[in-house]
Amino acid sequence: MSALRIIPIGGMGNVTQNMYIYEYENELMLFDCGIGFPTLAMPGVDVMIPDISYIKEQLEAGKKIVGMILTHGHDDHIGALPYILPELPTDFPIYASPLTAGFAKHRMGDGGVDREITVFTDGQKFEVGSHFKIEGFPMTHSVPDTRHFAVYTPEGVIYHGADFKIDLQPVDKVLPDFDTISRIGKEGVLCMLMDCLRVEREGWSKSESAVFPSLEESMIDVEGKYIVTLMSSHIHRIQQVVNLAGKFDRKVVFIGRSVEQNVDVARELKKLFIPAEMVVDKRDIQNYKDKELCIVIAGSQGQEGSSLVRAIYGEHPVLQIKPKDRVVFSSDAIPGNEIPYYDAIDELCRNGVRVLYPDVMPDLHQSGHGGAMEQMMMVALVKPKYLFPMGGQDRHREKFFEMVGEKMGYESHHVLIPGHGDVLEFEGGQPRVGEHLNLQPRYVDGLGVGDVGRSVLSDRRALGTEGMIVLVIPKAGGKLDLESINVVSRGFVFMKEAQEVVEFIKQNTKEIITELQSTDQPEPVSEDDLKRALERRLGRRLYKIIRREPMILPVFVEV
Repeated sequence: MSALRIIPIGGMGNVTQNMYIYEYENELMLFDCGIGFPTLAMPGVDVMIPDISYIKEQLEAGKKIVGMILTHGHDDHIGALPYILPELPTDFPIYASPLTAGFAKHRMGDGGVDREITVFTDGQKFEVGSHFKIEGFPMTHSVPDTRHFAVYTPEGVIYHGADFKIDLQPVDKVLPDFDTISRIGKEGVLCMLMDCLRVEREGWSKSESAVFPSLEESMIDVEGKYIVTLMSSHIHRIQQVVNLAGKFDRKVVFIGRSVEQNVDVARELKKLFIPAEMVVDKRDIQNYKDKELCIVIAGSQGQEGSSLVRAIYGEHPVLQIKPKDRVVFSSDAIPGNEIPYYDAIDELCRNGVRVLYPDVMPDLHQSGHGGAMEQMMMVALVKPKYLFPMGGQDRHREKFFEMVGEKMGYESHHVLIPGHGDVLEFEGGQPRVGEHLNLQPRYVDGLGVGDVGRSVLSDRRALGTEGMIVLVIPKAGGKLDLESINVVSRGFVFMKEAQEVVEFIKQNTKEIITELQSTDQPEPVSEDDLKRALERRLGRRLYKIIRREPMILPVFVEV
């Protein structure tokens, strides 16, 4: 008998890089393809993407990808498409809801990838390969057209429930499809994969509509421009800002590539409604008085190089932020991104600009993830035999049993918490953890995909925090001139005894090389061996006197 294998290669133990493999016999079906965001310990890294080495291994073994399903349009679920699709065959279909497809096409286009995306019909099952059938249906989240899925497999039905909240007053009036969810539950569900990110929050999350009164209050008595920054995919939030701008007789200006792209897609698909006369091109804002403008700008996380940050530091070509303007952050800081987020707010405050953000006006933002009570409601509707919390940090997944599983009558062995890279198998309706995949982080650095490893990041951190010392060692006729060693440093701030430290480096470099060359060996010591020894030994000696570990780079120069 064959086993159904569910393999998370992203989105386990972290909130990003969401990607899942469903495997049965010779077929692989993929869910999502998201990016992750670098931390301060990853200098030079643009984004992180899932490790697809297992997929490549299975393809080489003769298996095939039969399809990819996209759950919604957030970058942590679709942002890796332009990096990963070029590494995979082009003959499998990609399925998505209308807005998700539109966003995904733009992301792929940014990376020069041209793939068709099939828009499925809600509530209608469609075959993916010969072993899977899929049924998608509406779910509420912080981006329109979010979908949950029933995955019909030879082992039973798997409910794939990515990011969600139960919003009974959604801005677009599209409720979760409770009828379909209830029907699927009554038919029988083997396992439910579900978003657990906010499981620590008891009770219910507030509706997205609860943001409107705070946004309205924030727009009162603004003498200059009203500038609001938010997640560029948050079309419902943008709709509320637009509605308020009309009420306060302000024109709307969109600034930032991601915001402009997403607004264009959403308007084209009739997911966002803005009277044409309300929209002003960003290049024409000088033709309007400040009090006539509502600016929707990208950069809600204080990202370096974003439109908002450039405007804050006076580097934006069309937007100047003045003390009479009001800047509103209609977003929380993403976990791990607090420093740039608050740096942007602090700089605005230093410039005399009034800034409003969720810490001082909580309802300026509402999460798109449901609390513990919403998760319990979904479990009650779906009635799965097994629960599989996903999409959260490790603490959320561990807390899920206490806050949801146990309260809903599940025993601990019916709440499955595989680790990142663990293969979950179902055979005969029974789960087990199969082998563990050694998944390595993959980093995108400029045009390079996956060519930045841990050692490169370690070098970058050393350069950024400890500096660098270059030892220029001249040689003539194959003989090293140890009396003419030159020391060049960058980012290495010497103490008052700077010259003493330089002399220490020169003297110890000479001693180390002399010791190695005088060693009784059948072969002369190579330059590579000398370099390694200098890096190691000189580094240890330096640390003893200055308590720093600069990168040491020996260079032999023919003179």
